Amino acid sequence: MSPNVAYNNSCAEHISIFSVCMYSFISTVGLVFNILALVFFFSQTKSRSQTIVYMTHLAIADILLILTLPMRIYYHLGSTLDQRICEVLGLVLKANMYGSIFLLTCICFDRCMAVSFPMSSRVQAGRKKVPWICLGIWMLTFGASLPIYLTKRNYVNNTECFDSLPVYATNPVVVFPTLIVGFGIPLVIMLICSWGLVRAVQRSSVAQTNLVDSGKIQRMIATSLLIFLLSFLPYHTILAVLSLYKEDISCPMRTAYRYSLMMACLNTVLDPVAYYFTTDTFKKNVDMGTVRRMFLLNSQSSDVNRSRMPNS
Repeated sequence: MSPNVAYNNSCAEHISIFSVCMYSFISTVGLVFNILALVFFFSQTKSRSQTIVYMTHLAIADILLILTLPMRIYYHLGSTLDQRICEVLGLVLKANMYGSIFLLTCICFDRCMAVSFPMSSRVQAGRKKVPWICLGIWMLTFGASLPIYLTKRNYVNNTECFDSLPVYATNPVVVFPTLIVGFGIPLVIMLICSWGLVRAVQRSSVAQTNLVDSGKIQRMIATSLLIFLLSFLPYHTILAVLSLYKEDISCPMRTAYRYSLMMACLNTVLDPVAYYFTTDTFKKNVDMGTVRRMFLLNSQSSDVNRSRMPNS
């Protein structure tokens, strides 16, 4: 065994137990939550909105990611895996993680458009293309990930598997497009849409007349954004650091990468809490808000006349 391999193994030993516990928790809870979500989504045959379509694909992406974790648990328990199996599992995890990021961005953008422009025919026409958008996301994430793993490489040691850093974590040619397209642009879109959504809710007539709980909607928006940042910001920050120090990656940096990857995987548990289990509340608030705004506009003249009458 080479000194470098021994160094990598000693660096990974102290987090193996934590990795097993963490991935076991994510696999169990995440799988149950997302399967329950899929059962609910597929049962909504009569009232399947565009957001439900996005969330269905998001739950599928989360489940596919979760299905790669048992092999990670198996490896961290002391077993060995063929390097090609490790790379296939890494490909599936990476593609579905970025699929989740893109789908979360689309959900935020869709909500912003639906609330900010509820009567726009162009927005409604665009929302009908959601299935094609989801198909494009699947093709993009797997299509962009495949070339990285199809590159032929000479393996120094086939027993490192998940203890070695993936090629996309140390190659600047891969890292920078990943940081910009896979995280930077989605983050900017989510920040802008979240801000626009909060302003639209605050300015709505139903919020100003307390017909809906605007504070609850705003807290839900803030929670969703916070979960996104907590899940994916550490991982992409570590990727940026690794690309700068690719020739001298220390043990603490490798450990930080593994912890940040666990945080990214934990998003599969947090997604149902932030999105699926609040869908019904959000839908009622938004739909009722649109109806009530229309009702208030239609009855504006009668309200004005009524306000002119003397109080009894």
